[in-house]
Amino acid sequence: MDLSPNPESPGGGGDGGGGGGGGGAGGSSSGASSSAPGGGGGTPQTPSRYEAQKRRDWNTFGQYLRNHRPPLSLAQCSGAHVLEFLRYLDQFGKTKVHTAPCPFFGHPNPPAPCPCPLRQAWGSLDALVGRLRAAFEENGGRPESNPFAARAVRLYLREVREHQARARGVSYEKKKRKKPQTPDHARGSGSGGQGPHHPPPPAPPSAGAAC
Repeated sequence: MDLSPNPESPGGGGDGGGGGGGGGAGGSSSGASSSAPGGGGGTPQTPSRYEAQKRRDWNTFGQYLRNHRPPLSLAQCSGAHVLEFLRYLDQFGKTKVHTAPCPFFGHPNPPAPCPCPLRQAWGSLDALVGRLRAAFEENGGRPESNPFAARAVRLYLREVREHQARARGVSYEKKKRKKPQTPDHARGSGSGGQGPHHPPPPAPPSAGAAC
């Protein structure tokens, strides 16, 4: 997520229409650690892409709170402020969301351009909130007071998903994976399975019975 002019959409979890993973507030600073060896030992480990994006998102949200009028501390932040932040990000979106009067409303592949607004894709916002929810608790916040887990935020994301699904003519429903079926002949061959049952062999006749 980037708040610089013409930034990319918030990254990590876009639905294909959100523009992919953008940079953070400090667009010029990479999330990866410097590869220069330290004076004491080995090369420092490079953080994962997720961790780097989460750090950029957290710094961006902190910048938003500082630039808020009046400025807000993290302790003052509520779910309502998170909603303000998400709506603020829409101005940097790259996903065309058709309005109801638009002839391309509900058309997944419009054949011509239209003046409908660009918004942040639902998938990008959903992934962003997930990263910020984790970052809040990693930076000392209490889970019970996490503004990113507020009910209002969950409802807002649900409304955005449903509206964009209708406006763009796409489905956000996850497809259930079918479990692979085990062949019948292999079910009893496992380490814990039981093989076919065979009756015990008959007992040999006694010596007296031969007479």
